[in-house]
Amino acid sequence: MAYTSYRVKVPGKLLIAGEYAVLEPNQQAIVVAVDRFITAYIEPSIQNQLSIPKYGLEPITWDMGNKFIHSDQRLRFIQNSINVVNQYLQEKSVTLRPFHLTIKSELDDHATGKKYGLGSSAAVVVAVISAILTLHNEGKIEPQLTHIFKLAAIAHLKTQKSGSGVDIAASTFGGWLAYSSFNPQWVGNELSRRKSLCKLVEKPWPNLSITALNPPPKLKLSVGWTKESARTAPMISKVKKYREQNQDSYTHFLEKSSFAVNQMIKSFEKKDCDAAILSLTQNRKALQILNEEAEITIETEKLESLCNCAEKFGSGKSSGAGGGDCGIAFTTGDEQLEELHKAWQKEGIVPLRLSVSKLGVFVTEYNCEMPLVDYVMSV
Repeated sequence: MAYTSYRVKVPGKLLIAGEYAVLEPNQQAIVVAVDRFITAYIEPSIQNQLSIPKYGLEPITWDMGNKFIHSDQRLRFIQNSINVVNQYLQEKSVTLRPFHLTIKSELDDHATGKKYGLGSSAAVVVAVISAILTLHNEGKIEPQLTHIFKLAAIAHLKTQKSGSGVDIAASTFGGWLAYSSFNPQWVGNELSRRKSLCKLVEKPWPNLSITALNPPPKLKLSVGWTKESARTAPMISKVKKYREQNQDSYTHFLEKSSFAVNQMIKSFEKKDCDAAILSLTQNRKALQILNEEAEITIETEKLESLCNCAEKFGSGKSSGAGGGDCGIAFTTGDEQLEELHKAWQKEGIVPLRLSVSKLGVFVTEYNCEMPLVDYVMSV
């Protein structure tokens, strides 16, 4: 018997400018969605089941209290996502339906399983919430992206207790974005005071700003992978400790970061490639000062090599928290792009063939005549 199921694809992200600063009120960052995806497949089922073939976790079930029978720390983001979206649906008087959810990822290196730093936890949360909303909506009405973003941000905060939400924005809306974060403490206070998620999702969030950008047509974005793994949370903790002990110096960093991000936004508006390239260099310099003064390794030796190579053809910097993972470069022209990739390869840096994903969350409906897990393995 055939039944309607859904495939939800969610892009990964790359932070372009404004790292660390975006954790502060009214500080902007620029982020882009990339064409590596988390894909969630969801179908009606007799009981709630979760499959993650990559981790060998299939199927996992959960009880009436939404607690997974299988205990695994890697499932915390998914469990909180299910809890949040279920509460939201119940508040809207939607009868919850059991489902089978399967999650596949393209955000890691296929050969080694190492992470590129493309925002996997954020993309998973967005995918899970979007899939469950879509199934319960029967595909009749497209869930609002703003509501998906806020529900995902709440689930992420419940799991990680902190974060700007910039990666969630990229995975939800897609394309190039200028982003200014909500106040996590305000959201936490609202959650503790209010029982209604619906009201919180529907009301404006102070300081939150998400604006689409269009880069100069001739500007080329390149991504290089250092093959070094990075852990974001410890680095953010070190920066927060530095901020508490060095308010004046940290304010100086924020000013430099803000200037670079604003210059980049203006260069996009004016379609000025040279100004965009310069603004990326300016943001790198701001991060280098933070790197030195806070005594954290944002720019590793590999990332330094990546950036120095990029400056021969345009400009480059680390992406995200740094400490490994990926770096980025701005150049103009296909010839410069190829020469840069050759230079990176000589330094042991892997050019990633990534493109911008103009779409954020997107859903495909299909009819299944076989169990979903069999369908997934066949595509």
